[in-house]
Amino acid sequence: MTCCEGWTSCNGFSLLVLLLFGIVLNAIPLIVNFVDEGQFFHNPISCFEWWFPGIIGAGLMVIPAATMSLAARKRACCNNRTGMLLSSLLNVITIIGAVYCILVSIHALIEGPLICNSEGNSTSNCEFSFSNLSDTHPEFFNLQWFYKESCIAPTDYTNFTVNSIMPSGWREHSLHFNSKENKHRTIHLTVFLGLLLVGILELLVGFSQIVIGFLGCLCGVTKRRNRIV
Repeated sequence: MTCCEGWTSCNGFSLLVLLLFGIVLNAIPLIVNFVDEGQFFHNPISCFEWWFPGIIGAGLMVIPAATMSLAARKRACCNNRTGMLLSSLLNVITIIGAVYCILVSIHALIEGPLICNSEGNSTSNCEFSFSNLSDTHPEFFNLQWFYKESCIAPTDYTNFTVNSIMPSGWREHSLHFNSKENKHRTIHLTVFLGLLLVGILELLVGFSQIVIGFLGCLCGVTKRRNRIV
């Protein structure tokens, strides 16, 4: 079953790369917030990076499966039926972490950064709870907070125009850091779109390794001189 071992090796390296991407993406808004404010959790970009979808969900929860998959690859220390079975079982944790990362990322993309909320940078609703996480409305997944010219509610109604609330095809300077609002919106969109992609890829890799791991356990792995063990 050389194909199982090769696929396991590919999955292990893929998970390793994806978990590193998840940790780095999650750390970006935390570092930016610390650099701008001089302390953590003071006027953060959003609540959701503090729920650690990339560091915990797409990162720490993937380490066991990535380690075991690399150990079960051909000529590695756990290249046997038990190693293949463990690589399969540990990917259940990977799937749970990936689903958590996906749910938080979708919720973050629906809500937008704190600067776009009516309460500004208030962190009063940043406390994590599974009820908050499950209270998502995919029908609002339209990124209007990003496509609008400004997502901040106007305070001067004398200069208020319809164009300030209507979305355009693509905002001019949408990817520029020419204001704090644009900076927060761009970082928020980039980070959580990236984490959403990482979570989806980890989910696919995890499912594939569960199947490959069970096949490797049932059929055995190849050793030197083509001996099946």
